[in-house]
Amino acid sequence: MSFAGKSVIVTGASSGIGRATAEHLAKQDANLVLVGRNEEQLQNTVDLCLKATQNVLKIVADVCIEADAERIIQETIAKFAKLDVLINSAGIIGSGTIETTTLDQYDRIMNVNVRAIFRLTQLAVPHLIASKGNIVNLSSVCGIRSFPNVLAYNMSKTAVDQFTNCVALELADKGVRVNSVCPGVIETELHKRGGMDQEAYARFLEHCKKTHALGRAGNVEEVAAAIAFLASDASSFITGVQLPVDGGRHAMCPR
Repeated sequence: MSFAGKSVIVTGASSGIGRATAEHLAKQDANLVLVGRNEEQLQNTVDLCLKATQNVLKIVADVCIEADAERIIQETIAKFAKLDVLINSAGIIGSGTIETTTLDQYDRIMNVNVRAIFRLTQLAVPHLIASKGNIVNLSSVCGIRSFPNVLAYNMSKTAVDQFTNCVALELADKGVRVNSVCPGVIETELHKRGGMDQEAYARFLEHCKKTHALGRAGNVEEVAAAIAFLASDASSFITGVQLPVDGGRHAMCPR
């Protein structure tokens, strides 16, 4: 699973699964392009990766902004001359039902989780065709199962999975693979940023012992390893899949 000589973009690299994926790939000799909005946190990721490799390009950017998306691709090619892997890891969550979700919240979630992936992938495709590279999208168990009170988020992740399948079919004859990873609950700051306070989050993690077959929430390193597998030549005959990394949650019907 060496990534020596391969150029890899990781969005959402300033924290959580994106940061863990960047660290994992740094140890596999990848040429890393790390993208995030928070410059201080993104620099922390860069510093961690520099312990394993010097081939790191930091890009402070918002994937929802057209000019930033274009700049991500342009700076990647200017630095490393090619693009082998695009990892769409940036994402947000928010709670709400059909009765409580505002249009502003819906638009914000869909813009980050779907539209930004759509556009950045469009810009990356010519370079991925040239390198016969691949794409890994970060989805969720919420993309393959339905859960109440996260309506817009569920919809966005189902859209990511459909996008993954369609693009996988469209690019297969050009030698480009496209897959998604579907984590269960992973211990990150995602839910807190989505509005959950510390006490509620502690109860949420405790509840995960019942909702995940393996009896716990996951950690970012476990998801990063799965992303790296799909991005590597070790998965050369895998495309158009949604890989659950969820401790068995997708197979359960907890009451």
